[in-house]
Amino acid sequence: MSGYAPPVQRLVTELSKLPGIGSRTAQRLAFHIMRAPAQDALALADAIREVKEKIRLCEVCFNLADQTRCTICQDTRRDRSAICVVEESSDVISIERTHEYHGLYHVLGGALSPMDGVDPDDIKIAELYARVQGSAPDSDEAVREIILATNPTTTGEATALHIAAELRARRPELTLTRLASGLPVGADLEYADEVTVGKALAGRRTV
Repeated sequence: MSGYAPPVQRLVTELSKLPGIGSRTAQRLAFHIMRAPAQDALALADAIREVKEKIRLCEVCFNLADQTRCTICQDTRRDRSAICVVEESSDVISIERTHEYHGLYHVLGGALSPMDGVDPDDIKIAELYARVQGSAPDSDEAVREIILATNPTTTGEATALHIAAELRARRPELTLTRLASGLPVGADLEYADEVTVGKALAGRRTV
């Protein structure tokens, strides 16, 4: 990056920190931003600042929200007898695009991975148990089904099995289901297309 003015070097450095962005792509993005009209570049900066200042986690499901509760938890038309458990907020978007699911969500914020130091206390598992046992905000013991929609990876499967075992012990009457085949093993839910995720939801199975 020698030869760049310090502000350009800083911009390239910051852009290269984004996932999937190498140094060359960061340079192209930096020059694109510099060539863009000032109002466009400043609008991008304002959007980033607004996200960091206003976005929080929903107090009920831990999805991204700009209020105390996300729009899904506030929607009285949602089926409150089902909770779909996902790893990240991006997975909620993937499932919502299918228009196949109309229940609530619970975002764990990751998956269990003891080798990486991620234990049950590091993600929102206890909060899920509290929701179905009536000791959390907007908890509802009328929940009848928990859909385990963690990613079909080693850590995602381990997380689903751990949650299933704990929920069986706490509320044996709950129906526990897992997304069916249709999602390729080793892939992330975030990158699956709508048809694939829709088929997986329609064919979910008991675990």
